[in-house]
Amino acid sequence: MTGSLFKSNFWSTDILSNIGYDTIIHHLNNGRKNCKEFEDFLKERASIEEKYGKDLLSLSRKKPCGQSEINTLKKALEVFKQQVDNVAQCHIQLAQTLREEARKMEEFREKQKLQRKKTELVMDAAHKQKNLQFKKTMDAKKTYEQKCRDKDEAEQAVHRSANLVNTKQQEKLFVKLATSKTAVEDTDKAYMQHVNTLDKIREDWQSEHVKACEVFEAQECERINFLRNALWLHLNQLSQQCVTSDEMYEQVRKSLEMCSIEKDIEYFVNQRKTGQIPPAPILYENFYCPNRNAAAPGKATGTNLARRGPLPVPKSLPDDPDYSLVSDYSLLYQ
Repeated sequence: MTGSLFKSNFWSTDILSNIGYDTIIHHLNNGRKNCKEFEDFLKERASIEEKYGKDLLSLSRKKPCGQSEINTLKKALEVFKQQVDNVAQCHIQLAQTLREEARKMEEFREKQKLQRKKTELVMDAAHKQKNLQFKKTMDAKKTYEQKCRDKDEAEQAVHRSANLVNTKQQEKLFVKLATSKTAVEDTDKAYMQHVNTLDKIREDWQSEHVKACEVFEAQECERINFLRNALWLHLNQLSQQCVTSDEMYEQVRKSLEMCSIEKDIEYFVNQRKTGQIPPAPILYENFYCPNRNAAAPGKATGTNLARRGPLPVPKSLPDDPDYSLVSDYSLLYQ
């Protein structure tokens, strides 16, 4: 904490100037704006985290991922989808945490705003009173100086009328001189009173200015510390999210380490095997010689069907009633 830099470095030699005070107020307004920007950043980041978490959750629960896989790899994929689901839940939880941090930032801004408002009201009143009294003092000075010039002119008029015979006119000049002297005394007294009042107001204003500087500097130190810690906490939350996600993914890696190619192949064979004896070779069968079963090399074989033997060769016997010769027939022409 510095404690005294503001009250030592924000003055002006012009009594009407509030440049030091205005500079501090402008800086505090920027600081409040910066807090609001970080607050909005947290809210936007929370919306992004929430949307990402919900999209990831929908992906994990609705999109198939190796659903027909078997045995150890199937278990690894189940762990994978479950951990993706867990990561999605973590992102949704992070969104809620970020919104809570944004709410704290908003509360801090409003608290400082109310604290500043009290001091600003006091300073605004002090500035108005100082400026008003300065104007009154300058008006009183102007009146006083004018009365002094009037008195000087009256004195000169009296000196110029010393040789006049008209006593009545001389009396008027003396009366005017006396009146002007009285006016000078009155305005001088009023002017001095305004100067004294202005000095008292100036001292009060300076005292309030010092108090305001101390309040504002303390607020600025508090704001910088609060924003710094809020940003630090935000980064810790993001880092923790990464650590948590990695721990969940590590569960998947451990499950993958238990995956066995040999066991999955063996499991598939045991569950889906169809037999251990392959089909026998198909033999060649001659259409005319069914007993010759040797297959000719390079020749396709047919089905093993029963075949008829060759037809008998008829014998041409003239006396055989079952046969006739062509010469036994004659052609008839119509």
